[in-house]
Amino acid sequence: MLDNPLRRWLQGLRGKKGQPPVLVKELHERDRRRVLRHLLALDKDDRLLRFGSMMSDDGITAYVGKLDFERDIVFGVVSNVFQLVGMGHLAFAPTEGRTGTAKAQVAEFGVSVSASARGQGVGTRLFQRAAIHCRNSDVDTLYMQCLTSNKTMMHIAKKAGMVVTREYGEADAHLALPPPSPGSVMAEALEEQFAAIDYTVKANTRAAVKFFTPKK
Repeated sequence: MLDNPLRRWLQGLRGKKGQPPVLVKELHERDRRRVLRHLLALDKDDRLLRFGSMMSDDGITAYVGKLDFERDIVFGVVSNVFQLVGMGHLAFAPTEGRTGTAKAQVAEFGVSVSASARGQGVGTRLFQRAAIHCRNSDVDTLYMQCLTSNKTMMHIAKKAGMVVTREYGEADAHLALPPPSPGSVMAEALEEQFAAIDYTVKANTRAAVKFFTPKK
């Protein structure tokens, strides 16, 4: 019998009715400029929901410049025209273990979705990928902080069964994660493999279109 994470991943390949599946890929240093373009394209309201405060272009540029792709994990969803339309950032909080070595037991998740990709389940899929990565990395708790007015994040938190605490217009949500299983490990590996293939195909298609499009 399939483990729940693997079953959910297989079901996710079907996508919503009439829509292709949402594939989530881990991003790397080469994607930094793509991340910057995605975040700069957010309007002021979306920036407020993503960061919990107003963020200027300079502030976003500084944030992206400090992203450590070796320490933290950044996930992305690309469109058919190879534009980043969804981004999830997992920041790990190391704690002191019994042996004196630092171990990441808590991870904070932040997500943003372009206006053109709303209603397609992009935010939910990014959260699911973040959760299964944390689970497979022996992270005990997945944490999210957002404004209570962020209906999308509040919906994701409620749907995931997170414990939500509200105070002064802000919400803290925690999800206790089970240990990894063969199904969860396989689901993440398959997702990354499928997403990497999808990413490469879209990148090559985009490059071909640019090459064969006459310059004005």
